[in-house]
Amino acid sequence: MTPWCREVKGGIIIRVRVVPRSSRPGIQGVEEDHLKVRIKSPPVEGKANKELVEVLAKALKIPKGKVEIVKGKKARTKEVFLEGITLGDLEDLS
Repeated sequence: MTPWCREVKGGIIIRVRVVPRSSRPGIQGVEEDHLKVRIKSPPVEGKANKELVEVLAKALKIPKGKVEIVKGKKARTKEVFLEGITLGDLEDLS
């Protein structure tokens, strides 16, 4: 088991560190205990959270409705639930 993700009923939860206002959005990779994700949006009015969901959904090729921020909606470090995903599906991200 990796320190940045864990299996739960119905999917997995990943620990994500968001870097807002980046020139190049996308997944940067795994650092220590989190997945580092860069996004263009500033952290105001939920724009960064919305873009984070879009970036993760696109990278994992799943619908946005299967990505949910469950902890840290107002923090840079978040926990995100990915419905219907297994740890094996994350090999491309790490």
